[in-house]
Amino acid sequence: MFPFAKTIASIGKAGLVSLMLACAGLALIIVIAAFMGINAFTAWLVNFDAAWLNWLIQGTVGIAAGVGGWFMLPALTVLIGGVFQETAIDKVERIYYPEKVRQEGPRLWPDLFHDIKFTAWAVFLNMLVLPFYLLGGIGLFVSIALNTYLLGREFFESAAGYHIGKPQALRMESTNKAAVYGGGFIITLIALVPLVNLFIPIIAVVWMIHVFHSLPQNGAGQSLPAGPSSHAE
Repeated sequence: MFPFAKTIASIGKAGLVSLMLACAGLALIIVIAAFMGINAFTAWLVNFDAAWLNWLIQGTVGIAAGVGGWFMLPALTVLIGGVFQETAIDKVERIYYPEKVRQEGPRLWPDLFHDIKFTAWAVFLNMLVLPFYLLGGIGLFVSIALNTYLLGREFFESAAGYHIGKPQALRMESTNKAAVYGGGFIITLIALVPLVNLFIPIIAVVWMIHVFHSLPQNGAGQSLPAGPSSHAE
């Protein structure tokens, strides 16, 4: 149910290093672009006569953006991982589950609209809990609980939905909550570790594909097909 060793071993055995580096590069581009955009907007908006006051406000906003971005990164992992998830799943399954490899090849970004909607919703929810950080660190626990649910569910649906479609994956998730949200908890904690969190989209989807294949195939109340998925939403 909790495939620590298998997930780590998959990185080398399935040849995921280059994919993880590409994922990290994309994450860095997004974070740097967002940081620069916020700073540029602040500089344009703030224009007091006192230069020190402009500098103080811009510096404060920059620090706040950096800290906020660190806690927001878990919410962005699904959007970043969407580019690479099917390729990662295909590589892992060819090594560990060759009899389950889907006949239809991986696509570049199978669920772009879904991933954008999820990311927007996840960012919104994470912004709502930011005020809790003023209450003696309660916000950290609220954020972890929120992202445990969001990331556990979403990455499991991505991994399981690759084979059985997301509606069926959602039914399977509802009967295997310990495995799904236990994985979501670990993914969330890793996503808070600087530098390591740049690789979390690949780690998360690999973790959940191992979880999916470890579950009883009647977990959703019926036999789960191993063949091509319709990707029904």
